[in-house]
Amino acid sequence: MRYELEIMPTALVMLSEITDQRVRRQIANRIDQLVEDEDKQGKALYGELSGYRTLRAVGQRYRIIYRIDNGRVVVLVVAVGIRKEADKKDIYELAQRLIRLGLLEH
Repeated sequence: MRYELEIMPTALVMLSEITDQRVRRQIANRIDQLVEDEDKQGKALYGELSGYRTLRAVGQRYRIIYRIDNGRVVVLVVAVGIRKEADKKDIYELAQRLIRLGLLEH
């Protein structure tokens, strides 16, 4: 089954803030691959991010956080960024804050 791809405005801003064109292109290519076999890629998240999945990109450094909406047959990319454990700018911390603020559907 081929899914439609939808990127939330927040994720587009995060992607556009990546200054290295090569890295941005690699992340975009990885996102494009989600329309095929999206459930066989990445891994499920838990806690506040349950219902979302994460996919590594650009040499394991960046993460793409997305959700599969089978009702509409959509892969919804909600955040893109670097994994920096125990850092305020960690992509998972940012995604959790977006959920708490009601900016991401949960």
